[in-house]
Amino acid sequence: MIEAENLAIIFAGIFFLNGLLTGVWKFNQISKSADGKAHPYVDIAHRSSLLYSFATLLIANFAYLSKLPNKIELIATIALVAYFAFAILSYMIQGFRQITDNQLREVTKTTRIFMWSLIVAEIGGFLVLFYGVLISI
Repeated sequence: MIEAENLAIIFAGIFFLNGLLTGVWKFNQISKSADGKAHPYVDIAHRSSLLYSFATLLIANFAYLSKLPNKIELIATIALVAYFAFAILSYMIQGFRQITDNQLREVTKTTRIFMWSLIVAEIGGFLVLFYGVLISI
């Protein structure tokens, strides 16, 4: 079974690489646009990929320091990185579609459910790992 910290490090690399690649996409849009700007969601996908890569390194460190069983750490880590990935993917889809500059302008029931599940998974996953670190001190 993979260790939680190793999974987080792998995803940190995936998110960072995605940040670099979306940076090329962003530059391409900037260079072709009359106002010198990329679509807002291309910009968001680029920045969030880079930010989530470093956040995922923090998660890797918390998983490493935690004294909880690996299975619990792994579940918490998967919850965090999966929702980070879902968020980045949704930004990229909005950037490709270029239909809106605010995907939450008209919130549907499905969007509301997804957002609440994201909140629970990300905060809950982090709290589990943080608790594991606190009991190891």
